[in-house]
Order: sequence, then structure tokens, then C-alpha cells
Amino acid sequence: MTDFLLSLYPHLRALWVVWFFLLFVGMLALVLRPSKRAAYKEAGAIPLRDEPPPRRRRDSPDASR
Repeated sequence: MTDFLLSLYPHLRALWVVWFFLLFVGMLALVLRPSKRAAYKEAGAIPLRDEPPPRRRRDSPDASR
């Protein structure tokens, strides 16, 4: 049984590389969809905005954290 597994090792190693390549290409396809371009442009402009972030009120329920 061990000899059989050792004989499969080079093939499984190559399939591992193919699997990660396909996973990477799939992630790129999801991220670089044209329909998401506007959302990414808006998110990329957040650090460039002039207005300060909204301040939390002391009497809000989240202020206890």
C-alpha cells in the first residue's frame, strides 16, 4: 500500500498546483467583475475623503463597549 501511495505522490503534487491555480483564477474572476467596478472605486476613495468619520454619541447603546 505504501508503494502505491508513493507512486501517486508526483501526480498528487501536480494536481495540488493545478488546484491552487484554478482557485486563484476563480478569485480573480470574482474580484475583477465589471459589475463591481463602481463599488471598488467608491471603497478606494474612502481614504481621500475630507469629512471626518462620524463620532459616536455617548448615550448610544454601543457606547458601553
